[in-house]
Amino acid sequence: MTDHQDISIDIGSVPVRDQDFWAWSQSARSFFPNIELTTPDRNAFRAGQDFIALGEVQLFDMYTGPHTVQQNEVMTSSTEQHLCKLSLQLSGVTHLTQDGRYCALQPGDLALYVAHRPYTLHYIDDQRSLIIQFPQELLHLVHQQVAQVTALPVNAHTGLGRVAVPLFEQLAINFSILQGPHAMRLVRSALEMLVTVLLEASRDNEDNQDNPLFSQAVAFIDDHLHDPQLGPQNIADYFYVSLRQLHGKFSEENQTISAYIRNERMRRIRNDLADPTHRDETVQTISSR
Repeated sequence: MTDHQDISIDIGSVPVRDQDFWAWSQSARSFFPNIELTTPDRNAFRAGQDFIALGEVQLFDMYTGPHTVQQNEVMTSSTEQHLCKLSLQLSGVTHLTQDGRYCALQPGDLALYVAHRPYTLHYIDDQRSLIIQFPQELLHLVHQQVAQVTALPVNAHTGLGRVAVPLFEQLAINFSILQGPHAMRLVRSALEMLVTVLLEASRDNEDNQDNPLFSQAVAFIDDHLHDPQLGPQNIADYFYVSLRQLHGKFSEENQTISAYIRNERMRRIRNDLADPTHRDETVQTISSR
């Protein structure tokens, strides 16, 4: 494996880091309203970005100091457009968590995450990344397939990543001149290639799991514990599998779906009760979340 911890991609001019933490938070929330941002040092934090809109696709060249981005909400409205975000690391490291998976993106790595389910981005040091936000429908994948490919890293050294990553690096290199219909066609071509690469990464990931459906269902449960309607049927519906198949996968792990949900809810309540940040909340408030 190539160690590219200290490698960065030379893409020319760097965004001016002229925003403090407050300004950066306001700017970020204007594009991504459901996120929460924190930083270990508000006084030292600086960030900047360049932005391009190509129809329904938005590209952000972001250069930031250390901070964390969290999206904790699950958006269930059928009228709300589901958005995907692709992150290509240009310098520094991004730590991404979603759907029960975690990856550390080094320069030249990319990964997909979705805006309608909880995720965390953790930047320990200064970093630069290209973020592409686009409607999920452009991937031409069903929801189950998308859930299988979030937070799966793709790099330029293995598999079809050798073809896909350079395409997105070219978008970053030519960021300042991306405009017009030709630019949109270039972006769409890169996204079409991305689908093939992500499905390959998903198959490789499944080969390393004995019970992938169980792992995916557990991640779904963890994201929806607050939902009073959470149960075997809506989990099976989400993954387009039968109830019998879903129950069978939990049985292979000596679990039942209902017991797993109940135990996880109790564990979360116990953790919140022990957390001093919730000391002003009643037991009823905590248990009803």
